[in-house]
Amino acid sequence: MADKKLKILVVEDNFMNKVLVKEILTLNGYEIVEASTGAEAIKAAKAEMPDLVLMDLHLPEVDGFTATRIIKQDAHLSAIPVVALTASAMKGDREKIVTEGFDGYVQKPIDIKKLIEELEACLKAAKK
Repeated sequence: MADKKLKILVVEDNFMNKVLVKEILTLNGYEIVEASTGAEAIKAAKAEMPDLVLMDLHLPEVDGFTATRIIKQDAHLSAIPVVALTASAMKGDREKIVTEGFDGYVQKPIDIKKLIEELEACLKAAKK
């Protein structure tokens, strides 16, 4: 990895989930920016220009689907990969989430190995 740490915007309203994700990502060498609502996520994405957004779907104010749609419609932000972070694990959920504009999907409870693999795959795909 280059000298510059990759920056990930973690959008999560549950305190314990946010602490867990931040710890995992920090230990794996990422710089973390955080937001607790969809509205904060949109502002933080514009201000911070992260390399990737890890977006919870069920958020106060503006949900993760709407925030992602707004981010993807912004010409300056549209290339930033957005990975859904959700407890939705029903058959067909992954496909639905990807058709909503997300670049990846991570299921809760979080499997650390799968989280890192998904983020790395999305970051790699974004560089192409």
